[in-house]
Amino acid sequence: MRASRRGAVDPFIVMDVMEAARRAEESGRRIIHMEVGQPGTPAPAAARRAVAAAMETGALGYTVALGLPELRARIARHCADWYGVDLDPARVVVTAGASGAFLLAFSALFDAGDRVALGAPGYPSYRQILKALSLTPVAIQTEEEDRFQPTPEQLRRLPDLAGLIVASPANPTGTMLDRAALAALVGAAAERGAALVSDEIYHGLTWGGRAVSALEITDDVVVVNSFSKYFSMTGWRIGWMVVPEGLVRQVERLAQNLFICPPHASQVAALAALDAGEELKANLAVYAENRRLMLEGLPRAGFDRIAPPDGAFYVYADVSHLTADSRAFAREILDHAGVAVTPGLDFDPARGARFLRLSYAGTSADIAEGLERLRVFMNRR
Repeated sequence: MRASRRGAVDPFIVMDVMEAARRAEESGRRIIHMEVGQPGTPAPAAARRAVAAAMETGALGYTVALGLPELRARIARHCADWYGVDLDPARVVVTAGASGAFLLAFSALFDAGDRVALGAPGYPSYRQILKALSLTPVAIQTEEEDRFQPTPEQLRRLPDLAGLIVASPANPTGTMLDRAALAALVGAAAERGAALVSDEIYHGLTWGGRAVSALEITDDVVVVNSFSKYFSMTGWRIGWMVVPEGLVRQVERLAQNLFICPPHASQVAALAALDAGEELKANLAVYAENRRLMLEGLPRAGFDRIAPPDGAFYVYADVSHLTADSRAFAREILDHAGVAVTPGLDFDPARGARFLRLSYAGTSADIAEGLERLRVFMNRR
């Protein structure tokens, strides 16, 4: 059977690493997982209780395409609490994870062939979703001195742009844009007539101050967020987006046809999770301790060239003094140290062969053990 050119996207390498780790575990080995950005903490207890109760009292069938009205209103209140913005709940769209939000945003904003800029290194699925929609990803080769974030000057040098994707805190680097830097990118995109999509799924997971939302700067933006990271609900596949008022109906029509609605059970859980503040703060303390362990332990193992991890739960390490092939190096670490890490090629095809991403989203005990394994492995290498 014929296959489309649109479907010929690159693999998500971290998922391949997860599969290799799974096979190693299946053979009886204990693997420390530093490859995937999946919280080691469970969904909030209130979220789990809410779903259990809902399963006993209702059918949990279809909801309206944009999501439960009470959840949309609660997300709007969450944005007011966190960012001080007065947000009309009508602009909130509940989605099947951040991935569903990106599909809706890119479909609503761009036409086939449009060029959309994004920083490299960056989340690989941006590129692949754009390609699958017959759009053209345009990589901005960010620099360490700019904290691996795109700059207005770089954006202005790129011709014929329809859009820009920014992420703060970023994956894989964990670096953040302050208000001035984010506002400058918003202004540069507006000058070009380019739509701006702000990925804010790691908000709440910050270590030196809160993250700034693009909603604090402009209403003419699409903001994507998720319950996967701060709320520890990866497998529930539930997220949200905030869109300009004039885009709501277009997104709604797309959502009706592409997804019908987000999962009802996950929406019930998400509504309860938004009020689980104390439990979520306790989770944050775990990640903060894990970050401390990483910043102390990685240099001892020879990984001392790292981007400043302002947020999220990743360390992006320059390993060019250790290897010219991060994929082979990651495989060597898995085979000989029993630690799964992600090669930088996933995030930057041009320069990623000299970087690794290490996640500290797991338990503190696992992070400590993984760091000791890395130290022993590097001493013997």
